[in-house]
Amino acid sequence: MPRQAPLKRKSFFVNERALRQAKKALGVATDAQAVRVSVERIAEMEKFWQFMKNSRRALKPGSLRAP
Repeated sequence: MPRQAPLKRKSFFVNERALRQAKKALGVATDAQAVRVSVERIAEMEKFWQFMKNSRRALKPGSLRAP
């Protein structure tokens, strides 16, 4: 199980409607969870797109097998 990074308290303004939609989409109960999960997913997607950008045209067709 990966070790969780320490949390840091932040204060900011958020669109309440967007926050409610994010909570529903992410399936979380609190505003704080919605913000944390959203930020984590954005960071993960950035890593993924960086990998895709770096490996563009480097992989040969058929070199990856579907699970």
